[in-house]
Amino acid sequence: MNTLTVYRLGKVEYGDGLTLMQRFADARRQGLVGDSLLLLEHPPVLTLGRGAKRENLLASEERLRTEGVDLFETNRGGDVTYHGPGQIVGYPIFQLQEDRRDVRRYVRDVERCILQTLAEYGLQASIIPKWPGVWLGEEGAPDARKIGAIGVHISRWLTTHGFALNVNTHLPHFNLIVPCGIREAGVTSMQRELGRTVSVPEVEEALARHFCSVFESERQEPTAALLKTISVVLVQGRGPEARVLLVRRVPERGGFWQILTGRVEAGESTAQAAARELEEETGLRLPVTELEYRHAFALGEHLPPRLVEETAFVARCPDGHEVRLGPEHDAHEWVDARTAWERLPFLGLREAIRRAVGASGREAPEAQALT
Repeated sequence: MNTLTVYRLGKVEYGDGLTLMQRFADARRQGLVGDSLLLLEHPPVLTLGRGAKRENLLASEERLRTEGVDLFETNRGGDVTYHGPGQIVGYPIFQLQEDRRDVRRYVRDVERCILQTLAEYGLQASIIPKWPGVWLGEEGAPDARKIGAIGVHISRWLTTHGFALNVNTHLPHFNLIVPCGIREAGVTSMQRELGRTVSVPEVEEALARHFCSVFESERQEPTAALLKTISVVLVQGRGPEARVLLVRRVPERGGFWQILTGRVEAGESTAQAAARELEEETGLRLPVTELEYRHAFALGEHLPPRLVEETAFVARCPDGHEVRLGPEHDAHEWVDARTAWERLPFLGLREAIRRAVGASGREAPEAQALT
């Protein structure tokens, strides 16, 4: 029997999600992992598929910045769609066997997994042949509304991208687009239909069960737990005068600029690890405050991917305190938030700075359109 490993990753920046997906695809192609299902949530983002029409993007760049929504172009099929908190995104990384090498069958099987999951909650969804995705209501009916989106990519029968199921999704963000290019119908969520908040982990578990059943696979647990790490944004001053500390890694550790980061050691809480790393890397003993930002990503270019879950903190540094670098870094600099954000190579570190310095966490610097 085929095996399926299910990874429940929590929040993942969209660009990091694409990297994760590609790392798993490369590992699957090389036979380093079996079939995998990545279940996660993205921050607010609009994605343009290969068939996207720009007129289906209704919001200006200024409005997207105001709403805190990023924009990406992807190689999946389909038009424009939205991802955000409260929506489960699934990336099935499957090497389709000979008896399953039919694109329509694969799409229908993914839809069937969503339909069976919704049925557990008493939601009788269906497929409308002329429109992709999973729907409540009948074709042509004024109450037809989409609850699940499908957008897949298949290369040499290896699948990537996948589906998005609206659980507790912020539905007003769909007003920024014509979802999947369909103007004749609306969008809904499990929360709206059931009149209550729905447990995302419970829905993820139901999806995992149905994927194993529909794709006739035996579920396997991940062989390694997520590596726990922390980041610390050290800030001096407030408002427009705020400055962020950047430290440069020594050449043998990459030579790039970053905020403070480190691993959580055995027996430590994330807060204890953040305070320890702050002292080891700067010589400063300061209180640390969690930024309510925890995200997952792939560490480096390892195959199979090494998965990391990082928790972000902020610490305030009073004027006049001297920074004394540890052995991992050879230079430091206090810079404004925009300069720090532009200099950092990693999306999660940028988001930590936005949350530490910006009033809403995604105000400054601007969201960017990426490809």
